[in-house]
Amino acid sequence: MDSRGERRGFSLQQSDLMCKKGCGFYGNAVWQGFCSRCWRQETQCSQAKQIEDDRALAERLQREEEAAYASSRQEEHPPPQSSRTHSVPIVKRLFTSAPKTPARTDAGAPQTPLSRSTSLGRQPSADRDHVTQHFIDFLKPFQRPGYDIFKQCHAFVENIAHKKVAVRGEDFSDSVQDFYQNISENLQTNFKGSPDVMDEVERYVMGRLYEQLFCPDHTDDEKKDLVIQKRIRALHWVSIEMLCVPVDEQIPKVSDSVERAITDLIDLDSRKVPREKLACVTRCSKHIMTAIQGSKKAAASADDFLPTLVYIVLRANPPRLHSNIQYITRYSNPSRLMSGEDGYYFTNLCCAVAFIEKLDAQSLNLSHEDFQLYMSGASSPSGPKAASSGHSSQNGFREERRAAEPQRDTDLIEWSDGQELSVLGLLEEPPAHTHTSDTFTIDSDNIGGDSLPPPLQPQKFTG
Repeated sequence: MDSRGERRGFSLQQSDLMCKKGCGFYGNAVWQGFCSRCWRQETQCSQAKQIEDDRALAERLQREEEAAYASSRQEEHPPPQSSRTHSVPIVKRLFTSAPKTPARTDAGAPQTPLSRSTSLGRQPSADRDHVTQHFIDFLKPFQRPGYDIFKQCHAFVENIAHKKVAVRGEDFSDSVQDFYQNISENLQTNFKGSPDVMDEVERYVMGRLYEQLFCPDHTDDEKKDLVIQKRIRALHWVSIEMLCVPVDEQIPKVSDSVERAITDLIDLDSRKVPREKLACVTRCSKHIMTAIQGSKKAAASADDFLPTLVYIVLRANPPRLHSNIQYITRYSNPSRLMSGEDGYYFTNLCCAVAFIEKLDAQSLNLSHEDFQLYMSGASSPSGPKAASSGHSSQNGFREERRAAEPQRDTDLIEWSDGQELSVLGLLEEPPAHTHTSDTFTIDSDNIGGDSLPPPLQPQKFTG
């Protein structure tokens, strides 16, 4: 079987990573193959159409209700405007957004731009203060323009923080992306010499809103995290040979690169800012490239990288993987995902997760029967080493333990019988004679004391 047939499940070209609209930027499975810009254009068009459809439906329902209400009140001759006032709440319910909860302020408290938000109470105040102080220190050299940027960012954070109603993650994402766009346009004139300003804006905004925006309660992110985690655990038997991974972990440097890649991928969940999470993905990917190059003694290709990334994901089983991908997709600076190495490696990670979710017998060149047996745990591959060395060592330990169980039971029975006979023998023997220890009389006369020298006597000193 040739390598091309073996890797038919990993057929991925550079064009597969690009936006399907042909704009030249990286697409994403979360955006249905579009880049962030094209995806927003598509969703805005669909949302506009949905609004028009809802408006037409509301008008039709209003006319029907007015007609029904008028016919039922004809005998009583109601005022002409009564039917109108009765039907207004229906239209309002369809088109009025949820009321915004105003920021609560104490009457006697001074109004400062750094007043704490009640909805950010879950986040430790020390973390908030550190994030805010870092942002202020960064903007100080810019003087007035820096102060204006801080006011905009602080106002946006407070506005999002005071949204008490259950807002969809997509709505929060749109708000954040619109804010990024507005800030980016303002920076074109005032901050041309500092490209890091946008990164610091993202760090401040997402550092303050992380607790509210990461894996929110009104989404199914947590549920999907558990599904992916369970799926990866069920695939613990997948071997490095099945995935055609060109990595030789017998080489110490290669093994070290693999472990570093796993560590960086697990570290993804501990970061709060999307840029820092993307940095973990990029470091992980570079360690993978190093491992491939160390094994092949040649440059790594895309056909080598994606299977190895799948292998690393299976080995690491990183916590809250879906939530982290969604968080990066929703709240990262869009330009970072659309191009550059961060965007390339993140797109590959999304492809790897999608492959794991859809992985089947054909992807691994297995029969359907064997695949089902391995997935159910009824059997395990006898040849290749499993994808997770921890899992494979545990499986081998279980097999050895099962094989040793009969002998262990026999040894335990023999030991128990021997202990019982030993106890019975001790009970039948006469009690042992105990010797009393000699009694020491410290204050009694000591017969051998005569041979000792006399004690020293005090002498009077005359000087």
